[in-house]
Parts: sequence; C-alpha cells; structure tokens
Amino acid sequence: MKKRRQLTDTILMIRPSHFGYNPETGKTNTFQTKINEIDSELIRQKAQNEFDAMVDVLRKQGIQVLVIDDEPSPVKPDAVFPNNWISFHQDGTVVTYPMQTENRRIERREDLIEIVSKKYQVSRRYLMEVFEEKSQFLEGTGSMIFDHENSLVYACLSPRTDVRILEHFGNLMQYTPIYFHSYNESGVPVYHTNVMMALGVDFVVICLESVPVEERQRLFDSFANTRKEIIEITLAQMNQFAGNMLQVQSSFGDQYLIMSQSAYNSLREEQIMQLEKFTRLLPIAIPTIETIGGGSVRCMMAEVFLPKL
Repeated sequence: MKKRRQLTDTILMIRPSHFGYNPETGKTNTFQTKINEIDSELIRQKAQNEFDAMVDVLRKQGIQVLVIDDEPSPVKPDAVFPNNWISFHQDGTVVTYPMQTENRRIERREDLIEIVSKKYQVSRRYLMEVFEEKSQFLEGTGSMIFDHENSLVYACLSPRTDVRILEHFGNLMQYTPIYFHSYNESGVPVYHTNVMMALGVDFVVICLESVPVEERQRLFDSFANTRKEIIEITLAQMNQFAGNMLQVQSSFGDQYLIMSQSAYNSLREEQIMQLEKFTRLLPIAIPTIETIGGGSVRCMMAEVFLPKL
C-alpha cells in the first residue's frame, strides 16, 4: 500500500446559514455557551463574518479552501463543523459517520459529495451512519485523530465515540486504533478527541492532564515509537481550544498549524517556541463560533486527501 501523507493542502468548509446554540449537542459538549442577551440574527452575522475572514486568511497563505454554502432549510446550527460527518481519504474513499444528535444528522449531504466528485476521484463509499440504529456513534475527525503515516488512529472514548465503531473503522481503513479516556476538571468525558489532542508530522499537542494516569503510558510509548515530540497543554488551555489545531501544507510547501486566536493566546512562550521548531503558527479569531458552537477552527475544516481527477 502506498504510504499515506500526513498533511493536505486542501480543506472543505461549510459557510453557515443559521449558526447558533444547539441545545441537543449541549448535553455532552461542555464547551458550548448559550448567550441569551445577543440577538440570534446578530450571532448568525458574526459567525458568517468570522467564517469569511478565516477562509480569506487560509487562501492568502496558499491553502486551498473549497467553500460550500449551508442550505437555508432545514436549519442546521452546527453545519459549520463538517469534519464530524465526513472524511475524504487518499485512496479515493469517502466515509460518512453516525452522529449522536438527531439534528446534526441532517448535515449529511449527498449533493456535497457529488460536488466534490467533480474535481476529485471518489472510488469507494462507506456509510457508517447505519450504526445510528444501534445508538453507536463515531463523529469523524472529531472523534478520531489520524497519524496517517503510521496508520494509527487515536480516540478518547465518550458518548460520541464508540469503541466498537472505532475498531470497525480501523478494520475497514487499515488503521490501528489507540483509544483511551479523557475528562474535564469536573470529571465529565471530553466529548471529542480533537479538543484535547492535535497531531502533526513531528509533534503532538495533548492534554495529558485529562487522561487517567494508568492510560498515559500507552500514549507515551506510541508517541516515542512514531517520533512525535510531546507538547503538553493544561486543562485550562484545553478549555481555550489549545488542543483544537490542524497542521496543513500550503501549495507553496510551507507547513502551518492552524489554531484559534484564543488557543494561541493561552499558550506559554515555551510552548510556542516548541511548536515553531516544527511549523508556522497561524492563529485565526473566531470568538462567536467557539463560544456558542463549542468547537474551534479544526472542527470547521474537513481535510480533502482525495486524488484529483
């Protein structure tokens, strides 16, 4: 099998039509905040402005962005986070995923896959949403952090990340799962792996403080075996989305670590220096989307690894 590459230069993003607080996902996502004093129309406009500014920043750095507009109906408050329901792989595979909350399942769009398939080779489809009937969930690259080069997939188990589906995915796509648990300061499971961990070519950003002590050694061993330098973040930094980062490669060959401005601001100087040994840092301000949606920049980006036609 041809060796997988870790980074892509192309991402897909969904421009939101009705961004807002989602009470269904709020039951398991402690990062969400409902702000009653702000008008819903103003929230929508702020989110769209933040989205447009992010796309502009990425494109100026030579990162290709496929922007697809959210449909105005039905209303999908979390449509801006497509990485939870779809992934695009280097062998031409497209996978769609089982989502825990019903009002997020309507985000899955066949027309979006058709649009992508006009530019990229789609040779195989896996429709994993069938597991919703069994109340088993695996929310895409929210649930899973890929080490493509070493065919590993990391996941913290939660109501949104079922170990049975994770292992099924590993068998289908030939990745070895490494799973563990992660909890916030109140002992609540961290809802998605990609808020406590980000993996680059040479490094891993991770909130080890959230992982039970008895489960850490397996992670240490895996990172050592794959030569990843550990950049450890605290629970407080995790709560500022310092784990929600994505490394990409520009069309000029430069490597960027995309993060929110709040995540960047939470980092200590020595952590920034550690990261800058490996990659350029690209902070982007998305305060409305982060605060109300409970997800950050990584959640907004679905990596496109498909071969071009």
